[in-house]
Amino acid sequence: MTDDDTTRRHDRIAHHATPGGRNSLQYWTEARNPLRVALHYAVIWLVRVNPSLRLKNWLLRRIGVTVGRGVSWGLESTPDVFWPDLITVEDHAIVGYDATILCHEFLQDEYRTGEVVIGERAMVGAGAIILPGVEIGAGASVAANSLVTRDVPPGATVAGVPAREMSTESVADD
Repeated sequence: MTDDDTTRRHDRIAHHATPGGRNSLQYWTEARNPLRVALHYAVIWLVRVNPSLRLKNWLLRRIGVTVGRGVSWGLESTPDVFWPDLITVEDHAIVGYDATILCHEFLQDEYRTGEVVIGERAMVGAGAIILPGVEIGAGASVAANSLVTRDVPPGATVAGVPAREMSTESVADD
């Protein structure tokens, strides 16, 4: 990965200014309908605790997540509650136990939104966090408990906080 990866992620993020002296989270009800967020929350709660992969995928599609064929969501995995419609998980990808996919960031004077795309046959490890605007390429792997702040190239393996691409030498040594 290069520094250009960070620039591309930030180029794909929409910035939404908020008025006044309060932080942007104080204005969340102006950003998203509270009833819609409550519905998303209820559906995501069901998705998190339900072991049926077919039911998880069906429920997530109902709240706007683009879910490909054969996608597997681990227990307790959490898609974005405010903007689940900005998530695409392509065919046969795996989202691991307790992984979090964020499509928004509430900051002091603005909030940001960005699509997250998890490519075909990509794997997101347990406890990993994916930030808004990130694209994880086809066949890529994100190690457990990693914080993904940059795009992950197809076939690459990333690990750490922030996640960095692992060299083939370090993978062979493990």
